[in-house]
Amino acid sequence: MKRRFTEDSWRKEPWLKSLCSALASCETEEEIASFLRDIGTLSELQAWGERFEVAKQVAQGKTYREIAKNTGASTTTVTRVAKFLENGEGGYRKVLNTHRHHRMQVDRGERSASVLQKYLQK
Repeated sequence: MKRRFTEDSWRKEPWLKSLCSALASCETEEEIASFLRDIGTLSELQAWGERFEVAKQVAQGKTYREIAKNTGASTTTVTRVAKFLENGEGGYRKVLNTHRHHRMQVDRGERSASVLQKYLQK
């Protein structure tokens, strides 16, 4: 019988925990990309990338129609991503905040290692 995640149990699923550990063990963007490519189809990678771009644009305050036009995502996808951005587990917000902070550091010329060291010293 195929395993199904449920809202009550998805965090406790050993397969998901293993996947999260595997992602966390990646040390570079290249390692993450290679791992994701091995476990996902090109269509899945495109969908994940599209959703993340949609989340960034929702967080920037763009209209749903504008986001759909910019990304090629359906307005249904934009609405779904916006819903999870607002009422989800907080994953999008956490990553978007980290991503924005990292981009500011890179724009100022700081290397990732120095950014990580500052974070660890807090």
